Amino acid sequence: MDQRRLGRTGRSVSVVGLGTWQLGADWGEVSEGDALAVLDAAAQEGVTFFDTADVYGDGRSERLIATFLRERAAGSDSEITVATKMGRRVDQVPQNYVLDNFRAWTDRSRRNLGVDTLDLVQLHCPPTSVYSDDAVYDALDTLVEEGAIASYGVSVEKVEEALAAIARPHVATVQIIVNAFRLKPLDDVFPAAAKAGVGLIVRVPLASGLLSGKYDASTTFADDDHRSYNRDGSAFDVGETFSGVDYTTGVSAAAEFGALVSEQAPAGTTSAQAAIAWVWQHPEVASVIPGARNVDQVRSNAAAGRVAPLGDAFDQGVRRIYDAHLREAIHPRW
Repeated sequence: MDQRRLGRTGRSVSVVGLGTWQLGADWGEVSEGDALAVLDAAAQEGVTFFDTADVYGDGRSERLIATFLRERAAGSDSEITVATKMGRRVDQVPQNYVLDNFRAWTDRSRRNLGVDTLDLVQLHCPPTSVYSDDAVYDALDTLVEEGAIASYGVSVEKVEEALAAIARPHVATVQIIVNAFRLKPLDDVFPAAAKAGVGLIVRVPLASGLLSGKYDASTTFADDDHRSYNRDGSAFDVGETFSGVDYTTGVSAAAEFGALVSEQAPAGTTSAQAAIAWVWQHPEVASVIPGARNVDQVRSNAAAGRVAPLGDAFDQGVRRIYDAHLREAIHPRW
């Protein structure tokens, strides 16, 4: 699989990585054995970037990654970069984003992951004002100086937050939602990140599965799956659930996306693979991080990293679907 520079970290990572929220919580139950099998399959497929967070299963995702890396250490032939996130273990108020808390949170993640220095730590979608606070970046610089973290970045919900972070000289990466149902970051965030040398990590490439084409109006999800309990945004930003798209509208738009894949994508490419490939084939993207709950999903997602260029006609089709069904509701919000 192609490798790209992960912004100012100086590391190279696979264009398709692995998001591990599913291995922690909020997507239905995943056993430890299944989770370790997902991590192993990803590594076998050439995935060299895992993204996690300290709140995924209250640290379960981090600990599973640590277990996998310990068991894999002997004879492994490629280095895996692990990015984690911090800041959502407390109330989401600006006053909590201070050095003492950063030290406590990173110490916990270092223990969970079994490392002295974390490869990359990202602020986990804090309040908007945090991205413009000089003291926050000073504190993060201190963690780098102390050796607790090698690099830092941010995870954002909004374009304005991404642009504020990109302007900071030591921000290595920005993680943001981009998919065929969320196009706004392409306008300003992509060129700004490329100019600054900041790596873009793209999450939610399948709009929580909508772009797989496997859901219809009758599809149901488990009670502990955020696609059930967060459709109104009562638990966290609704943009994380179906990319903020109304479910019925999303199903209809996904059917059109599936037709576009059949017409324009290379033969044998699934809707999910085309959705992932469309993201990473933007050269500004360092890595796109679909999640997976089983080995078949992770192998299929990794195969998206080898899809031939989709071309201008496919891109125009994506934009046509977005303009017809989604722009009015999505573009002004994030």
